[in-house]
Amino acid sequence: MTIMTTDKIPHPVGTTPGQAHWTSKGDVRLFLWEKPRVAGTTYRGTVLFVHGSSMASQPTFDLQVPGRPYSSVMDWFSAQGFDTWTLDNEGYGRSSKHRPINNDIANGADDIERAAACIEATRGVKQLLVYGISSGALKAAVFAQQHPERVARLALDAFVWTGERSPTLEQRRKRLPEFIGVNRRPIDRAFVRSVFERDHPGTADDATIEAFADAILALDNSMPTGTYVDMCTKLPLVDPARLTMPVIVMRGEHDGIASFEDLAAFYARLPNPDRQFAVMPGIAHASFQQKNYLMVYHILHGFFAQPAPVYRG
Repeated sequence: MTIMTTDKIPHPVGTTPGQAHWTSKGDVRLFLWEKPRVAGTTYRGTVLFVHGSSMASQPTFDLQVPGRPYSSVMDWFSAQGFDTWTLDNEGYGRSSKHRPINNDIANGADDIERAAACIEATRGVKQLLVYGISSGALKAAVFAQQHPERVARLALDAFVWTGERSPTLEQRRKRLPEFIGVNRRPIDRAFVRSVFERDHPGTADDATIEAFADAILALDNSMPTGTYVDMCTKLPLVDPARLTMPVIVMRGEHDGIASFEDLAAFYARLPNPDRQFAVMPGIAHASFQQKNYLMVYHILHGFFAQPAPVYRG
């Protein structure tokens, strides 16, 4: 594994300075983005954020929107004493896109393993607080069941287990032949807006949606098809019994990616009693870009900051 670290990147006033890192997977270069805890804060842990199917890491986790305090979840957590990292999976953002593959969930889980190794080599951190959203939650969960020793706590947002009774996947399956036939699918501004309109319009404000679209489209005009195909044809990919670390399942009230029953059945099979199920009012699919985003931060912070039990009867 080759690691190259660049200099710190200039940052807007009031935000945390970031640092770009690169690691390799054969001839694939993977981009990582680090924002350390704010100077003077007590270290609370190291968070790795994992993005979903249709946007790279920085638009999702380090978005800047004028007039919207802490639109960047990385800035918010760094202010609470957490070192924060994210990565572009292969096929997304600044990471390599040259291989003729569709960059499925298994490949994304491998990317997370490389990212975890890079973070350990760079900062000496062996266990991470891992958050994944949508297909990123699937990638994070697959990684966690393969490498439980690397995950201190696992947060699964907009997660889907079997896909049963999922309105989003029901619609997506109608286009499955199209997705199977190609490695990448085009995206544009209308597509980004559709993410916020498909479940419950009004959960995000226009300024945030436009800033999100600007940031996504500055890096990509197409996205891999692999996660879409996997979510339509291969679920379940995760065995809850293998997730032995503390887990939180975070479900937006209006999110159509999974039914409540699907997630409740998954939650009931988690073996660690240190587990939580949070239903987030007024939230649809893209939690950090919603009007109620600060509530999402609070829920996630409570889980990541929770002290380990000192007594187990």
